Amino acid sequence: MPQDQTPETFDAVIVGAGFNGLYQLYRLRQEGFSVRLVDAAARLGGVWHWNCYPGARVDSHVPNYEFSIEAVWRDWLWTERFPGYEELRAYFEHVDDVLDLSRDIQLNTRVSAARFDEQERQWQISTTDHETLQARYFILATGFASKALIPDIEGLDQFEGPCHHTARWPQDGLSFEGKRVGVIGTGASGVQIVQEAAKDAAHLTVFQRTPVTALAMQQRKLDPAELTAAKANYPEVFRQRNEPPGSFGDIPRPTDRALSVSAAERQSVYEAAWERGGFHFWNGTFADITLDEDANRTSYDFWRDKVRERIADPVTAEILAPTEPPYPFGTKRPSLEQNYYDVFNQDNVSIVDLLNDPIVRVGPNGVETATSQHDLDILVLATGFDANTGGPTQIDMLDTDGISLKERWKSGVDTHLGISVAGFPNLLMLYGPQSPAAFCNGPTCAELQGEWLVNLLVHLRSNDFSRIESSVEAGEEWTQHLNRYGAATLFPKADSWYMSANVPGKPRQLLNYPGSDRYLQKIAECEEEGYSGFIMS
Repeated sequence: MPQDQTPETFDAVIVGAGFNGLYQLYRLRQEGFSVRLVDAAARLGGVWHWNCYPGARVDSHVPNYEFSIEAVWRDWLWTERFPGYEELRAYFEHVDDVLDLSRDIQLNTRVSAARFDEQERQWQISTTDHETLQARYFILATGFASKALIPDIEGLDQFEGPCHHTARWPQDGLSFEGKRVGVIGTGASGVQIVQEAAKDAAHLTVFQRTPVTALAMQQRKLDPAELTAAKANYPEVFRQRNEPPGSFGDIPRPTDRALSVSAAERQSVYEAAWERGGFHFWNGTFADITLDEDANRTSYDFWRDKVRERIADPVTAEILAPTEPPYPFGTKRPSLEQNYYDVFNQDNVSIVDLLNDPIVRVGPNGVETATSQHDLDILVLATGFDANTGGPTQIDMLDTDGISLKERWKSGVDTHLGISVAGFPNLLMLYGPQSPAAFCNGPTCAELQGEWLVNLLVHLRSNDFSRIESSVEAGEEWTQHLNRYGAATLFPKADSWYMSANVPGKPRQLLNYPGSDRYLQKIAECEEEGYSGFIMS
């Protein structure tokens, strides 16, 4: 933008074109705010633009994983219970068509920096294209998984074949047919890509550091007539999803404790949840699974036995589903699988246990471990994300003392409700660190946390407030509350990205609020108390 050109000015600029950003744009426009949404991607959908690797698929079932806006769901038919990325991309195009969002969206635009002008009470927002946008409110909807984590492995840049992180996959695809493929990592994307690569790779080598406790997806095709008929009950379905205890729709919030019932009854509950598939076995069995180690062990043992009966080789079975749990079940996000464990019975698939045979280096032709050389044509990095804080800290933002958000969070995160950071006026986050994020179904949080934020901005406008900031004390109190809440669970016992333990040097801290229902009650109380913890002027 030329120096003498006045920046475009809006009531709000939103970063991120996933569920959260799009819902916020839709609702703020309805309330009469001027809004511009920007995203670095070439299309809408957030992670569903970037996640286009073979097998990429959502792990929340529909209609749970979609907007509850009737104008959107009325004429949309899914083809699968757990849609793949192609169908999700089509869904976002449908959302755009119905809600007419694109007229206020700027794609292929990466925000590089932002400064708050205290005198004007406006954010000056810069892009990598040297454009400046100006807004009263700067809303980050960057999600918890927007910054890919590239492992620090010696020689990684020396590999001569295609080498891609699953979150930065070539948009035009990459064939595994007849190739020697290596996959580093066994989280959600690793599970999905292994299932696909095993179909036609000459050989697939899976490098596993920690076993994944993947659950049966129980995928199925959806009949159009059946789905159309079911829509008669959609208003009730979404009402239940969007009211506590909600968030995961038809997955009930259990009240029984695992050890308070007989072994036979416990087995029956586990079997029923397993057959229902998805996250039912994680969230829908007993109330104390993530609270009590003895209860947790019963769920792990059930999972282990279910998995091991599918694996022919006992050595491989012990690597994939160890006798002793590597971490409490459910304290790392379970992935969903269709035939992940079965592929290890194939002659063209092998697994390397990195705990006993670590990677030494990557060379031009493959991966060298402590005991072996693995020649590869393609190397896949399914190594996850700098979760929760990675997205916001990619933007060069300074607080009122001139300190960057990245520097502020270097020793640990403090937010108020996972929404606001002291010292950053008029900066608001959706699905951010210290919110439920990964523990709350994305579209549900987009609507419920999103409505709270819309109400807040309407309140500010109605009372002629032009500045809002959370207090230092509110941030410290929320962090302490989250720490206490987490300490009462088993989550701190796992080295997970929930705990920021997957990134070397990152402070160990629980950054996802494990109870989405309780969180929604907390933000409701904040609103009822006149937005306690916030300073408005």
